[in-house]
Amino acid sequence: MNEQDVFAKLEEQYSAQIPFVAYRKPNENVVNAILQDDKSIYKVKDFTENGFVFSPFDNREEAILFPLEKCKTLSFESTFFSETSNTNARDLNKKFINNVDNEQEQHIKLVEKGIKAIHNKRFEKVVLSRVKDVPISEENPFNIFKSLLETYKTAFVYIWFHPQIGMWFGATPETLLNIKGQRFTTMSLAGTQPYNGSLDIKWDAKNINEQQLVTNFVLESLQPFVEKLEALNVQTIKAGQLLHLQSRINGVLKSNHLNRVILAVHPTPAVCGLPKTDAKDFILQNENYDREFYTGFLGELNFKVSKSRNTNRRNVENNAYNSVKTSSELFVNLRCMQMKDQHMLIYVGGGVTKDSIAQLEWEETVNKTQTMLGALFN
Repeated sequence: MNEQDVFAKLEEQYSAQIPFVAYRKPNENVVNAILQDDKSIYKVKDFTENGFVFSPFDNREEAILFPLEKCKTLSFESTFFSETSNTNARDLNKKFINNVDNEQEQHIKLVEKGIKAIHNKRFEKVVLSRVKDVPISEENPFNIFKSLLETYKTAFVYIWFHPQIGMWFGATPETLLNIKGQRFTTMSLAGTQPYNGSLDIKWDAKNINEQQLVTNFVLESLQPFVEKLEALNVQTIKAGQLLHLQSRINGVLKSNHLNRVILAVHPTPAVCGLPKTDAKDFILQNENYDREFYTGFLGELNFKVSKSRNTNRRNVENNAYNSVKTSSELFVNLRCMQMKDQHMLIYVGGGVTKDSIAQLEWEETVNKTQTMLGALFN
C-alpha cells in the first residue's frame, strides 16, 4: 500500500477506537502498521506469543500484546529522512521548562536524595526521571507521528494506541534485544551530552563510569543464557540532538527461553540502576509518579521471517522453507510521551552515580525534552 492509504486506515482505526501501532525501525525506510481486529486487551504470558509487545517499566506488571492472529498488517516505503536539528525546540525548552522553578527544585531534591543513597552504599547507580505536562493544540496524532518520522531517522519511531490504555509516541535510540534465530544482539547505552556538530568529543568520568556499569551488568546478566558473548568497543553515537556512549553486545542464545533473557535484562541499568532491585525500589518509592510504559520496552515479538540462503533457482523453494526463522526486535521505551486530552506528558530522566551533580542532571533532562518538543512544535 502507499503512504496515504496506510494513514487513512490508521485514522479509521483511531476513529473507531480500535487498537493499533505504527512504527519504523532505525535507519530503515519502511513504516509498518499493525491493526488489531477488536478492542480486547491481550497480555503476554510467557513471551512465546507472536505479535507486537508493549511492556511497562515495572516488570511485575503484564505486557500488552497485539497478537498477529488478531491483527491486519500494512506497510509503505517512507520518504521521511531529514534528521535535522530543531533550534525551535531549544526556544520551546525555555518557554516550557527552564522557567518552571518548582519542577527544577523538585527534581534537584530527588537527585540529591539519590546521590546520598549512593554514598550510603544503598546502590551504585539509580536512574531518576520526571514527567512534563505540555499543553498542545495539535489534535491529529498522526501529524505528530509524521513529525517524528521526519526528524529521527536513526531511532525506533512509533505511535501506539489502545482505547483502554492510551496513546503513546516515541523515538527511542536504545535496543533492548534483537534476536534472529539464535543470533543475539543488544547494547549498553549510557551517558548524555548535547550534540554540537561533532562526534569527536571528550567524556567525563561520570559518564564513562555510568556506561561501564551498564555494560558489566548486561554481560553478567546474559552469561547463563548466551554463549560466545562479546562487547564491542565503546562508541559515541548521535540520537537526535544528543550524544550517548554505546557498546554493541553480541552472542548466541543457548535456548529458546526468551522470557528468561528478558527478565534478566529488563529493566536495564540504563533505565533503572544497580543493583536492579534496590534501585527499582528507590524509584518506586521516591519518584512520586507512575512511569507506566516509560522505560519499559516495545517491538516485534517472535515474528516469522524467511530468507533464501542459496540463489540456485532449482533449490529456491526448498531453501525458502529451510530459512524460516523467528525474529524479535525489542526497544527500550525512551524519548517518549503520552497524549491525554489536549496535553502531552513528556517523560525524561538520567542516570545518577556517585559523581553526579544535581544541577547538571536537571539540565540533562531539559536537553532530552528537545526530542519530543521538536515533534510537537515543528
